[in-house]
Amino acid sequence: MIVAKGKKVSAFSKPGGDDEAIDAMLGSTGNLRAPLLKVGKTLLVGFNEDEYTKVFG
Repeated sequence: MIVAKGKKVSAFSKPGGDDEAIDAMLGSTGNLRAPLLKVGKTLLVGFNEDEYTKVFG
C-alpha cells in the first residue's frame, strides 16, 4: 500500500494490521483519502504523480 499526503509518500507492507497505515489512509475528516485505486496487489491512497508514474509505467 502506498499512501500520499501532498508530497509525503509512505509505503506499508501490511495495511490491514498496522494502526499507522490506517491512520495514514484517513484524511482530516476521518474519511478515506481520495483517490483510492487498487492496481494488482498494490493499493494507492491519495495522489502523487511520481508514484502513479511508477505504478502505471
